[in-house]
Amino acid sequence: EVQLVESGGGLVQPGGSLRLSCAASGFIFRSSAMSGVRQAPGKGLEWVSSINSGGSSISYTDSVKGRFTISRDNAKNTLYLQMNSLKPEDTAVYYCKVGSSRCQGTQVTVSS
Repeated sequence: EVQLVESGGGLVQPGGSLRLSCAASGFIFRSSAMSGVRQAPGKGLEWVSSINSGGSSISYTDSVKGRFTISRDNAKNTLYLQMNSLKPEDTAVYYCKVGSSRCQGTQVTVSS
């Protein structure tokens, strides 16, 4: 059974940083591409970033390019999303995703 447990969300002021972690189990993490998606209040799911199994191919949605960094540690079965220069419009529930499975989500609120 695929299990994804995400942590690291919270309340941060504009311009601040957070790092989300997603601990994976129940599948071969090192062979799996991973993605991050988010859902802002009243809006649909938005793709944020993806990383291939080895970490050599990474992509971001335009609104987070230069501010967010996705990475993975295949030895620890963990995905990371480093979020810098956060803006109020980054406020959302963030999810890590593998295939059609996603985690329970963690709330990120950017507000002064």
